[in-house]
Amino acid sequence: MARLRAKCASLDDNTTLVEMDPGSFRTFDLGYYANVAKRRGVFHSDAQLLADPSTRAYVLRHATGAHRDEFFADFAASMVKMGAVGVLTGGQGEVRKKCNVVN
Repeated sequence: MARLRAKCASLDDNTTLVEMDPGSFRTFDLGYYANVAKRRGVFHSDAQLLADPSTRAYVLRHATGAHRDEFFADFAASMVKMGAVGVLTGGQGEVRKKCNVVN
């Protein structure tokens, strides 16, 4: 927390970059789950994964790093589901120039 506060001194700062997966942000691995299991997630939503029994079990299972194949299969299935989400196009939607501000 101290490191994040030092790096993000102002709520108005929208240019500072912070690793969402400290320690293994350059690789696609199970390090995220190890951080969440140690209560070292960056976002409130990371902490909430431990609040629900089913997501807690999932986090703790993958925090061990012993179930890589299961994780990658789950990730692939989730990407297929995300691809089926109805995306707004044309005048119905927009690509934001800054994610926190409507164009």
